[in-house]
Amino acid sequence: MTYYWKEVVMSDVIVVGAGVVGAACAYYAARAGLDVTVIDRGSVAAGTTGSGEGNVLVSDKEPGPELELAVLSNGLWRELAGYGGFEFEPKGGLVVAETGKVMAALTELAAEQGVEHTLVQASELRDYEPHLTPELAGGVFYPQDAQVQPMLAAARLLRHAAESFGEGTLRLHLGAEVTGFLRSGDRLTGVRTTKGDVLGDAVVNAAGTWGGEIAALAGVELPILPRRGFILVTEPLREPLIRHKVYTAAYVTNVASDNAGLETSAVIEGTPAGTVLIGASRERVGFDRTTSVPVLAKLARQAVELFPALRGIRAIRSYCGFRPYCPDHLPVIGADPRVPGLYHACGHEGAGIGLAPATGHLLAQLLTGDKPALDLHPFRPDRFAKEAA
Repeated sequence: MTYYWKEVVMSDVIVVGAGVVGAACAYYAARAGLDVTVIDRGSVAAGTTGSGEGNVLVSDKEPGPELELAVLSNGLWRELAGYGGFEFEPKGGLVVAETGKVMAALTELAAEQGVEHTLVQASELRDYEPHLTPELAGGVFYPQDAQVQPMLAAARLLRHAAESFGEGTLRLHLGAEVTGFLRSGDRLTGVRTTKGDVLGDAVVNAAGTWGGEIAALAGVELPILPRRGFILVTEPLREPLIRHKVYTAAYVTNVASDNAGLETSAVIEGTPAGTVLIGASRERVGFDRTTSVPVLAKLARQAVELFPALRGIRAIRSYCGFRPYCPDHLPVIGADPRVPGLYHACGHEGAGIGLAPATGHLLAQLLTGDKPALDLHPFRPDRFAKEAA
């Protein structure tokens, strides 16, 4: 891969953002035979991707367009896992209910989703997770849920695209901030960066939480806002304590919530390194990275309530990231009719890692003139302006 340039570069596609969504867009565009330049002001996976758990979930999606996108992406992740190198774990997800009323709601949701699942009675929960608290009313197991190491996934997708689809098919330019766009009439013809201009037939905005800022440089509005979340990481355990991704039903509610205030729910899973990841919190506080000890304490308390065996385990660090939140909880995917040559692949909130392959695959189909595998109308970039009119 090329990491810098001394003169104007020309590509079929320019991807702004080297997170996992941008990497997937670059990968599928290169696989489709297009020359791609990926630009990021930082390093690969330096933004939201590097602060994620690596969720590849269908279990937390309500029936509709996002679930369809998640199912498509789930299959693509499994295909990509054949290349290896990014710790793909098809571990399955267990959603647990604290009360009979919540269990009834989970059962109804699972039936409406129409994806593979198993209803788990309270007496059967410990067959799935031996260390779970006995004070639960049941749960639903989703075998399609999985996990990847997100930073490795982004890096491997970019490297595989560079090495597998022809000399010079993919260029990677890091440490270059996009400062504006080049135009011929109304149409975009490239981007201006702090390290020079890049020419291209199409520009893909895959800037994640900063997707609204890139859109604004092109003169259009995307209402993408940062939604902060914290994760606790435990010391490595000698023996695996948690087999699957386990979370309470409140997580599904929090994902779909419009509340700007703090919301937390127990989300717990192990990693191949032996650590346990504990989440999840959500709050809209701008780009404030200040560590909140009360939030971390609440996450720890919820984790111990769900898995009492964690009480004696030390937390060794925490980190936070910013989910790219859209008001209607759907990502922005597709060509922007307001600016010819501009495409968007951002606003996935906390689902960007799971939805990345489908997003890249669908955009590559658009860029090459093929009919997308899914209807992209629900994800259209100009939908917010129409709703406000």
